Amino acid sequence: MSSYWTLLKTPGVARLIGAQLTARFPFGMLSLAFLIHIEGIFDSYGAAGLVLGAMSIGQAIAGPLTSRLMGRLGMRPVIIATMAICTTSIVVMALVPLPIVGLMVVGFVAGLSMPPIQPAVRTIYPKVVNSRQLAPLFSLDASAQEIIWVLGPVIATFVAIQVSTTAGILLAAFFLVAGGIWFVALPEVGRVRIPRSRRKLGVVLKKPEVLLSTVVGFMLVAACSAVEAGVVAVFGHGSANAGWVLGIFAVGSLIGGLALGHLPIGPWALASRMLIVTIGLAVAAIWLNFWWLSGALLLAGIGIAPSFAVLFGIVSASVKFSDTAEAYGWIGTGQLIGAALGSSLAGFAIDHSGAASAIYVAAGFAALGTIIPALGRRWHPDLRGRDVSPIPDTEPISIQVS
Repeated sequence: MSSYWTLLKTPGVARLIGAQLTARFPFGMLSLAFLIHIEGIFDSYGAAGLVLGAMSIGQAIAGPLTSRLMGRLGMRPVIIATMAICTTSIVVMALVPLPIVGLMVVGFVAGLSMPPIQPAVRTIYPKVVNSRQLAPLFSLDASAQEIIWVLGPVIATFVAIQVSTTAGILLAAFFLVAGGIWFVALPEVGRVRIPRSRRKLGVVLKKPEVLLSTVVGFMLVAACSAVEAGVVAVFGHGSANAGWVLGIFAVGSLIGGLALGHLPIGPWALASRMLIVTIGLAVAAIWLNFWWLSGALLLAGIGIAPSFAVLFGIVSASVKFSDTAEAYGWIGTGQLIGAALGSSLAGFAIDHSGAASAIYVAAGFAALGTIIPALGRRWHPDLRGRDVSPIPDTEPISIQVS
């Protein structure tokens, strides 16, 4: 813990983490708020899954594109423009009566314009700490973002039940605007310039390390999305228990990130951390009781933040600085496609086979996320004792000879 306190005392680190957590706080609220809102309107979890899937697909398409745009136009212009469009779309979905297809279209636009806060902050981190501090910072960041998943579902559920589902969505939009303004106002955002990449879009995915991280991130987030839908279906949208169980799930991740974040990243690091998630989800499906689910998901959560920290470390150590934003954009795309597929499959599974089937879907995704890095460990860099800073960009220097 002392190393984390030292990190937070580093100039710029605490405010970067605080601002990006605030701007990304809606991510912990919107899925559950829209799930409850749309299910309440159409009486169908499948319909809610379609809308959430459309939103996630929009985010997935935008991820590498907006991340790459930051290298061309700068971070602030891209984040401000996307924030304005996204907020407008979310407010329309909350206030305007629309059919399912209309909600899917507007949700797609909202996803397409989601501000690229995460790629931006991941790119800034290597410029505010030294190389020795970077791996612990990724772990701290992955753990701190669990605040989003601890408080987000609880607040979304509480506001939806006590006030209205519309109020929950509008509150998420407020966090997006407030956090986005705070983030773009930070001096670090103005000082760090992402070099324009000379590679074509998507070439960075040819690096096995980036592809491995993208695929495993896809599986991990798909599992989390399926669990979220399953837990809501278990307790129904009229109960606050769903928010509490999902909050406990996130607490497990917070504990895991702080407890395991200092461990060295060897070739088996990703598979071993994903195995914890798989075991917890498999146990959760046995009995759909509040306390059983809470305990099992607390166990599953212990592997989540450490898995994300490993993903970030692998990518950071494997690409040039000019490619980091796009690489993290692809990681985000993989995760968002996973969220789309996870929520959609879980929604249809619930409608056809009941709530338990969604948790089985989640366990299946997590199992694949364990098997893939185990089989592909030759592409998993051994970062024990290595610098995880991005590879510096170099370019020819013209020399005048007199």
